[in-house]
Amino acid sequence: MPGAMVHHGFYSAYHNTTLRPGIISAVQKARELYGDIPVMVTGHSMGGAMASFCALDLTVNHRIQNVQLMTFGQPRVGNAVFASYFSKHLPHAVRVTNEHDIVPHLPPYYSYFPKKTYHHFPTEVWIHNFGLDSLVYITEKICDGSGEDPSCSRSVSGNSVADHLEYFGIDMQADSWGSCGIVFNENMVQHQVDLAGNIVLSKWPTVSSTPQQIVEADKGRSAS
Repeated sequence: MPGAMVHHGFYSAYHNTTLRPGIISAVQKARELYGDIPVMVTGHSMGGAMASFCALDLTVNHRIQNVQLMTFGQPRVGNAVFASYFSKHLPHAVRVTNEHDIVPHLPPYYSYFPKKTYHHFPTEVWIHNFGLDSLVYITEKICDGSGEDPSCSRSVSGNSVADHLEYFGIDMQADSWGSCGIVFNENMVQHQVDLAGNIVLSKWPTVSSTPQQIVEADKGRSAS
């Protein structure tokens, strides 16, 4: 796309690591099993930036239909030309922002450099408090199609780390480093379904597909 520019670090974190082939392989296998199902890509903070490139990659380069994107506290990832291109291919993307969350304000937006400045893609949904004193309640505002609605998160100062770490009352921090990950095992294809018709996923290749055996295996690992 002529004139489109993106953040090199965020782009490389998805495109130039083992993350991309792992996700592509998992999505392709899931669609082989389930058919033409919608694919929801999501992420928080930098994970939201990477999720954006992932959703665009699945849509444009791999021709996967029904790709949906919802991010939380995502930073800007490209300029206005890129934002327009992104919106064309993922018109129903949702960027959730929370109160004074600092990260959606980064990298900075400079209105006097319209072609060079970073620019969010739409559509932002801004969570914020509305009212006065004891009548304050949380509301969600669906922002305009510009990606940089001045009446949404841009209307307040982005100076809160606390607002970045909690969305909808959920703590977005992992309990420990490395505690988040994608678990996808070749044996899932072999096991297929249990007696109730559910596909069973397991971290451990040697574990049988029945729920009872998985529970027993978990107990054994905890005791060892």
